[in-house]
Amino acid sequence: MTSPADKEPPKPSNFLRQVIEKDLEQGTYAQRMWGGSPGDAAHHQAGRSDPARIRTRFPPEPNGYLHVGHAKSICLNFGLAGDYGGVCHMRFDDTNPEKEDQEFVDGILDAVKWLGFGWDANGTEHLYHASDYFDFMYRAAEYLIEAGLAYVDEQSPEDMRHNRGDFSKPGTDSPFRSRSIDENLTRFREMRDGKLADGAAVLRARIDMASPNINMRDPAIYRIRRATHHRTGDKWCIYPMYTYAHPIEDALENITHSLCTLEFEDQRPFYDWLLDRLSEGGLINKPHPRQYEFARLNLTYVITSKRKLKQLVDEGHVSGWDDPRMNTIVGLRRRGYTPESLRLFAERIGVTKSDSWIDYSTLEGALRDDLDPKVARAMAVLEPVKLVITNWDALMGAGFQDVCSAPINPRDPASGKREFKFGKELWIEKTDYEEAPPKGYNRLFPGNKVRLKYGHVITCTGATKDAAGNVTEVQAELIPDTKSGTPGSDAVKVKGVITWVGAADAVQAEVRLYDRLFAVAQPDTTDKDFLEEINPDSLKVVTAYVEPALAQAKADDRFQFERHGYFVADRKNHGVGHVVFNKITGMKDSFAK
Repeated sequence: MTSPADKEPPKPSNFLRQVIEKDLEQGTYAQRMWGGSPGDAAHHQAGRSDPARIRTRFPPEPNGYLHVGHAKSICLNFGLAGDYGGVCHMRFDDTNPEKEDQEFVDGILDAVKWLGFGWDANGTEHLYHASDYFDFMYRAAEYLIEAGLAYVDEQSPEDMRHNRGDFSKPGTDSPFRSRSIDENLTRFREMRDGKLADGAAVLRARIDMASPNINMRDPAIYRIRRATHHRTGDKWCIYPMYTYAHPIEDALENITHSLCTLEFEDQRPFYDWLLDRLSEGGLINKPHPRQYEFARLNLTYVITSKRKLKQLVDEGHVSGWDDPRMNTIVGLRRRGYTPESLRLFAERIGVTKSDSWIDYSTLEGALRDDLDPKVARAMAVLEPVKLVITNWDALMGAGFQDVCSAPINPRDPASGKREFKFGKELWIEKTDYEEAPPKGYNRLFPGNKVRLKYGHVITCTGATKDAAGNVTEVQAELIPDTKSGTPGSDAVKVKGVITWVGAADAVQAEVRLYDRLFAVAQPDTTDKDFLEEINPDSLKVVTAYVEPALAQAKADDRFQFERHGYFVADRKNHGVGHVVFNKITGMKDSFAK
């Protein structure tokens, strides 16, 4: 499948949809053949008409866990393929063996599936690796040499950088640029056979050292790197550069629309140059793929540099890649975000060609809109103080517990009711009592009446304090015949309604109050060390009391804690006898501006 099963309304148009629709209308790729699997021109020409109207790909490098920016790209590539009768390939750009690991491969596949996408289509599993194409990439490199379009350069890295020139000065030809084809072939094969040291030589495309686009000044396409690859082992000691490998991968896989972020815009001329040359040589299928660039996701209060996310993990600033404060997909998942909310977020922010910052509240808003109609409600007390109903025994009888009820979800009447006990002793929020209330305060203070939500109306009579002046207990009296839902219960008018949990059946819980990891809206955009911009209050752990039904909550179960926001049972630490909830987000955006 190439898109989530749930039917969604038509998506708003954007420039990528316009490009695809124009290609479909003009039949740009309609006559192209498909060999049933990736391959060269001969392989595809021996096949049949491509059953996919378009082909896109999601091509991460397996050198870390995916983040929220990748979620946008996943939704875009898989979503467009699904919308236009196409196929999206899941491909790993594993051309850099020193930084890649099977752990990241497994994590990426899990993230894509969790978001609701898959790579099986037309009876084929479209899961590929760049390393599958190393033999063809080498063959293509020899073709370029034989066509006089590539040469082995043995300048030092310093000389190569110097001779490349800059934006105001053209480059200078390498002294090795005029080598004969035979010399270049011999030297390249010596690179392949391990006869040259790491860094001693590179293979460069011969294009134009005076090009105004520095990326076209004879870019390197192969380097020597003695490193064990997680899939090919020690078969190779030379590896293709990403800018060379990527267009070849697209071509072998019959990709039609290669969607990249804007930082690859300057690389597009080389992408086209390489595929034009390989097409001329009959090595790849025609017409070859085209690259289109869109703006990457810039989300306030987060960073999306894999290197710096890794630094946060390695230096212990967070508990791991799945720390709920991380914007990695595994972190967002543990925080309580849903696949539906991330897909909704990607749809709302759209696709443009200009960079801009998306406010984090947009992501939280998508989450609330997804959760509100479907999650159960519950009451929770996060900063508990004991409330004692001093006339309870006289009115209701010693030890009596009144059973109260509330909707599991008021948006879904079919969800039923939840029940909990109201007795002499309750837990309330510490902030719900003030001895000397400020103006407009309608909760508990001596002489004031409030309704305990779903329960009874009480009159506050006072509080007990410890030696330091901290409130340790609040006292109140019950007003008879005021239980919610009973006849005449609204005869006593109150301005304040507060939440509570009965002491008799409350469940003690560890609640982790997560906030944004960074305290500034655009971290890592100045000369300041990004670590200095970490929010020191991004995590607060409290011992709370929650409704009795939450003792049965399973990992990843989500709830709206009435008045506090949305919470999830932690997927790693929550279990029988250890109730742990993570705060996902508040009822509304309340982060300090």
